[in-house]
Amino acid sequence: MTTHDFAASEANRGPFIPTALANNPRAGQWTNRMSHNMVADYKRFLMTDGEGIRVSLYVSGCPFHCEGCYNSSIWDFQAGHEYNDRLEAQIMEDLAQPFVQGITFLGGEPLLNTGVLLPLARKIRERFGHAKDIWCWTGYTWEELMREGESQDKLDLLHEIDILVDGRYLKDQHDSLLQFRGSRNQRILDVPASFAAGAPRIWAKLHDQERFIPEIYGKERSAGEGDAS
Repeated sequence: MTTHDFAASEANRGPFIPTALANNPRAGQWTNRMSHNMVADYKRFLMTDGEGIRVSLYVSGCPFHCEGCYNSSIWDFQAGHEYNDRLEAQIMEDLAQPFVQGITFLGGEPLLNTGVLLPLARKIRERFGHAKDIWCWTGYTWEELMREGESQDKLDLLHEIDILVDGRYLKDQHDSLLQFRGSRNQRILDVPASFAAGAPRIWAKLHDQERFIPEIYGKERSAGEGDAS
């Protein structure tokens, strides 16, 4: 796979950027005009895509093309099916359940699908306020999104988001002990705190594992069996 650093002359783009393991865009190079308002999947009542019980909307299309991406099947902006009123009604009904903490936007690249996600996020805020939180994954780094010349719709959506998991997936930085992310360069950011500080601020509840859980249980079980004998 051939990747390109389209912003080779730019500095301060965030951790581990540029990288040869993904495409690196110039400010404003990629926009919502690439989107066809398609979604690849909608999943209900998960605990894997952020804090608490959540619903997750997977949008279609991503030009980062991170090497080793587990969702490469939806890089195509025309994959899946068109977002529609029936799906939106289901999302709002599911979010109304008292045990659901919020919604997560994934993909694909959510910040290139603002035609779907920005109106949806605003409707969620109008109905639920901040009683339901919004998480979002993106291949962009916070620093890239703050560059002069980036498209306004990305920033508009970002202002509706509570928690952002930022950065490309880099297979040489892969770490299975990380919370809610795949590689060490990626960060879980508190978006309102980051805007207030004018710099990325890590989510206060970040808690990565120090050891692989099955390994811990295996050692504890072996120790217990040894005591019993």
